[in-house]
Amino acid sequence: MLALLRAYKKYDPSVRSLVEVLLLYPGVKALFIHRMAHALFRLRVPFIPRALSEFGRFITGIELHPGAVVGSEVVFDHGMGVVVGETAVIGNRVLIYQGVSLGGTSLGKNRRHPVIGDCVVLGAGAKILGNITIGEGSRIGANSVVVKDVPAGSTVVGIPGKIIVRRVEPGKELDHEHIS
Repeated sequence: MLALLRAYKKYDPSVRSLVEVLLLYPGVKALFIHRMAHALFRLRVPFIPRALSEFGRFITGIELHPGAVVGSEVVFDHGMGVVVGETAVIGNRVLIYQGVSLGGTSLGKNRRHPVIGDCVVLGAGAKILGNITIGEGSRIGANSVVVKDVPAGSTVVGIPGKIIVRRVEPGKELDHEHIS
């Protein structure tokens, strides 16, 4: 939990204390509720995981299906309107801005949602759709619609998403003013 709180402090310059993050940030609450719901989902407990997920969405505005796998130190910056589908996988140290969707494109019972690698930034309003992989260290620009795999270290923008940069320097992942 301490690593998660420190991740929020790293990516949000307005953070004044870790206690503030713990008590007031919706992403922390959403992840706490999701961890309980996911554990029950894996045990095949009926109804309760979805009820917890619904409660979490109600109080935070972040919808995390209890079947989704969420790594450590995942930061929801503002978070309102984020939707993560049942078979989605989110890696470690991922930064997700408001309005992001990790959505499915089929009705099958197989994997139908994206896999997000470690150290990825998903810009506000980005839509990542289908059984695709976003490679480690990639950045997805705001409002981009991504429907194809993205190699590690890439920057993607546009509708449909196009790769504009093949390498992002570590520590520069949030430098949006230098996105091209």
